[in-house]
Amino acid sequence: MADIAAEASAPRPVADAALAPRRPPLLQVGPLAWARANLFSSWISTAVTLALSYLLIRWTVGFIDWAFVKAIWSVPVTPQGAQTQACRALAGSGACWAVVTEKHRFILFGTYPYEQHWRPALVCLLFVGLYIVSAMRRFWRPALALVWLATLTVIGILMWGGVLGMPYVPQERWGGLVITLILSTFGIAFAFPLSILVALGRRSKMPAIKMLCVVYVELIRGVPLISLLFMASVMFPLFLPEGINIDKLLRAQIAIILFAAAYLAEVVRAGLQALPRGQYEAADALGLSYWQKTGFIIMPQALRLVIPPLVNTFIGFFKDTSLVLIIGIFDLLTAGKTAIVEPAWQGFGIEIYVTVGAIYFVFCFAMSRYSQNLEAELNRHRVR
Repeated sequence: MADIAAEASAPRPVADAALAPRRPPLLQVGPLAWARANLFSSWISTAVTLALSYLLIRWTVGFIDWAFVKAIWSVPVTPQGAQTQACRALAGSGACWAVVTEKHRFILFGTYPYEQHWRPALVCLLFVGLYIVSAMRRFWRPALALVWLATLTVIGILMWGGVLGMPYVPQERWGGLVITLILSTFGIAFAFPLSILVALGRRSKMPAIKMLCVVYVELIRGVPLISLLFMASVMFPLFLPEGINIDKLLRAQIAIILFAAAYLAEVVRAGLQALPRGQYEAADALGLSYWQKTGFIIMPQALRLVIPPLVNTFIGFFKDTSLVLIIGIFDLLTAGKTAIVEPAWQGFGIEIYVTVGAIYFVFCFAMSRYSQNLEAELNRHRVR
């Protein structure tokens, strides 16, 4: 009996090995399986993948050689101007980043007084910090509105000056990245709540309000942004009483707000229409008022459904701020174009446009990634 008990209690290596967890085959899951299914599923797919890989590798090697290996990062500057002979000797085989190092202040801050550049630089940091705080869900409280109000007040004080020992700088001297951030931030911040009201107005049962919202949306969406900026800059002052003049930047900001609100209103209305009818009926059954039903039940769900198109519209308007050049406002792109007007730097526009494009890409890519993460987090309850 003792031998039988000992035999029964002895380890079974074969059975234990069979029950132990095993890693799945590399060709079934993982990167190799994904590549096999998506890139090398057939001979045509394999040929296209290899051809594109060759072109991509060749372009990457060429770009690294142009942008880093053969690049020139600085040139001597004399009282007669920048000496760009070394850059021109490259004949396009290497990048001349010296134009960026020499003109980066003008690209970022426009014609703002040189000795006061710390003020728009601090404003840019305040905008970025405001974006980061607003993106964190733990700060989504009523106090966030006070944070926005206080930050925007500080930004206005820094940009205008005239107090606390800072000299006054008129808006005509503003330019560069700070103008792009001001136009896009104020434009989206004021256009978004206006778009919600317009979207609700289009679904209103009151004919006058509904017709007013429909006319506004169709009229604004029927013309390009450039025409609105032109009207705000040239035509609108003609209708003002004599002696009253609204600043050009403010007129452009109002035009961008009205234009953005019309497009965002249609996105919000799409979310309202996509919401099941049962949500409206359930809110009515609870005895909630119209604004309680809209604010606590309908609107949060509708906005959750349209996060991708909302952020896509935000990104589009962030880039559309470059159109203010038509009315003489020096935004980021316009400042970059103006930076190479100087004869010594003519012919090096590629480096300027690559730099400006990289700045736009950083902001737009950050918005895109944040929207993807926010959408996944808010729709986590839908995953089965």
